[in-house]
Amino acid sequence: MYQIEKQHAKGKLHAIERIQCLLDSNSFREIQSGVTNLEETFGLKPGQFPYDGVITGYGSINGRKVFIYSEDFTVIGGTLGKQHGYKIANVIKLAIENRCPIIGINDSGGARIQEGVNALAGYGEIFYYNTMASGYIPQISIIAGNCAGGAVYSPGITDFIFVIDDISQMYVTGPKVIKSVTNEDITAAELGGAEVHSSTSGVAHFRCEDENGCFAKVRKLLDTIPQCYSEKELAVKEFSDYTQNGVFRYEMDHIIPEERNKSYDIRDIIYNIADEDSFIEIMEQFAKNIVVGFGKLKGITVGFVANQPKFAAGALDCDASDKGARFIRYCDAYNIPIITLTDVPGFLPGSNQEKKGIIRHGAKLLYAYSEATTTKLNVILRKAYGGAYIAMCSKHLRADFVYAWPGAEIAVMGAEGAVDILFAKAMKNMEPGEKKSFREEKIEEYNKDFMNAKVATMHGYVDEVIKPEATRERLYADILMLAGRKMIAGVTKKHGNIPL
Repeated sequence: MYQIEKQHAKGKLHAIERIQCLLDSNSFREIQSGVTNLEETFGLKPGQFPYDGVITGYGSINGRKVFIYSEDFTVIGGTLGKQHGYKIANVIKLAIENRCPIIGINDSGGARIQEGVNALAGYGEIFYYNTMASGYIPQISIIAGNCAGGAVYSPGITDFIFVIDDISQMYVTGPKVIKSVTNEDITAAELGGAEVHSSTSGVAHFRCEDENGCFAKVRKLLDTIPQCYSEKELAVKEFSDYTQNGVFRYEMDHIIPEERNKSYDIRDIIYNIADEDSFIEIMEQFAKNIVVGFGKLKGITVGFVANQPKFAAGALDCDASDKGARFIRYCDAYNIPIITLTDVPGFLPGSNQEKKGIIRHGAKLLYAYSEATTTKLNVILRKAYGGAYIAMCSKHLRADFVYAWPGAEIAVMGAEGAVDILFAKAMKNMEPGEKKSFREEKIEEYNKDFMNAKVATMHGYVDEVIKPEATRERLYADILMLAGRKMIAGVTKKHGNIPL
């Protein structure tokens, strides 16, 4: 029945093999296997394509139920006809009704041209149910081959997209169409391969070396995130069970360099806060100046949003703002507590960023944090300057608790820039030697008076200054304490208008 060898000849697994590799052993149950194409047009005959090129059903991953579909490229190139589309829409609908994740394994040449508008109707049904599922159940897309034309927009709506080296291809229009319209020569890999979408476009969330590695990552992710928005993920312990006799992470004292402008890897701090081997980074190769991902804190799933000093000094730009905002909104939809680790010098300056719309993109981050009602905890590690201080889950955006490590700097800008602006007139006519001495003196004064968390703490913008080694225990206690709270009612409205 299945043309398995045809896929193997291309170095790929067959649709049914992919399902079997991903799900728990012997857990898959196929549904609607008898559905096939109905239209008789352009030489196609009704019933010509078995299961209309897509295998649908349900099973389990690590004992937890999931629904799944897998497109079969050996059946008319995995193209989507009306019945193919309705089968996928139906399995998404079933996942919504059963409050569990939906996984799509995409390997399709796009709309089945022979079926015309009926193929488009199939896509429309899928997009509708993708949107219905969004924020209610996790939606995962695995790009395991071609994904062209209308086929890319369903993954585009889903929560997480996995791409595979030398296998995945995603594009709205393929190389041949581009050549005919713009006369541009480009390969499929250059246009929409795994590297492009994981590092440049930001479309993909996870990049994998091979199919089996991809399936392992999907299984780990689904073992970390909730099955449905209403899942009680925090019902791990009552607050009364909390004890501070946990393991302190003393090595955190030495991660941040003494030199204020020297870089370090923010992931070293995340690894020390999260349970061992629990951190799953998302969009690792895109917008590297911010790190987002899921981890466990004493068994509780949390989301991390952290500036990355290793890249662009951790400054916020257009892509980092988009990346952070989308992740925050996912965490909020599923009531996953958000831990923000702040070490940010500001929004990235420059004409390129202004022309790309840093105002609009930065506003997404502000909006996402402000709108989120899940638990929001912020630790200011080293510096928090200007508008970026506000944007990184400040008290002003209703963080539940904001902490600062000793030596953290909270200010409008760095001391050097502030002194150059504040004393520009005074230094204008000074001799070079006098100017240097005066400037150094004022920088020292500014550092002493303003480059610390003292003023923010006095006003309640920082709740406590804590030692690095106490961070993990403090955050855990906060999450337990805040788990059962009820929010004060906000403004009654249909919804806001996020600056997309």
